[in-house]
Amino acid sequence: MKTALSAVLLFFLALTVTEASAQISDINAAINKAGRQRMLSQRMAKAYFQIGQKIDVDRSRKVLDSSISTFDRQLVELKAYAPSPDIKDVYLALEKSWLAYKDVLVGTAPSPENGRKVLLISEEVLALAQQGTVLLEKKSGTATGHLVNISGRQRMLSQRMAKFYQAASWGIADERSAGNLDRARKDFSDALQELSSARSNTSQITDGLFLVKQQWMFFENALGQKSGADKRPQLVVATTSERILEEMEGVVDLYEKLPK
Repeated sequence: MKTALSAVLLFFLALTVTEASAQISDINAAINKAGRQRMLSQRMAKAYFQIGQKIDVDRSRKVLDSSISTFDRQLVELKAYAPSPDIKDVYLALEKSWLAYKDVLVGTAPSPENGRKVLLISEEVLALAQQGTVLLEKKSGTATGHLVNISGRQRMLSQRMAKFYQAASWGIADERSAGNLDRARKDFSDALQELSSARSNTSQITDGLFLVKQQWMFFENALGQKSGADKRPQLVVATTSERILEEMEGVVDLYEKLPK
């Protein structure tokens, strides 16, 4: 009886793993989802800081909740897909860091004290998510894989810039935050130029990047505004960071579908 029950449990476990793995169809899709984990690590911190400052609270809560759910799901998929032991090890390490991060994000109501913890742990989670993405791109070894990675990193940078801006406006930024924000702005601008000149760009990708450039002008202007007591600058950063993220998601998906 126990043997039969064990066999049934093993069958359903194998089925679950197979289904999770099947949700990542190829290496480009894996790079896309791995890159999205980078973005989510920053987006969750941004949303947390916005809730703490009572900025667009309802939408910020939805952003935080959906980001947590997506990160959980994609982590399972990436662990199941991991095509090599070193990549699997990265996602096992990310899982541990993620559990600590999630505990701070959902444990209590946002506070400046916990906000400082969120700022710190978001960097740890990002570093591991970045490592996994880079290893997957290396495994791919294709120009398309590189474009999926670079375009996907733009999503992360959009949220990273907003994260540091909101941290500063809440008074919880550390000594590295201002420099990290400036570096992210430069990296985003440089990568946008690199993507725009890619030979494999289709007309759809070119159109998508044009829309991103338009949104980038609004977003960069918003980042240059000083936060005030009326919180309008923080609200502008909150909304424009979501718009540029939406546009970049479409571009990354188009790169993912290019021939390998």
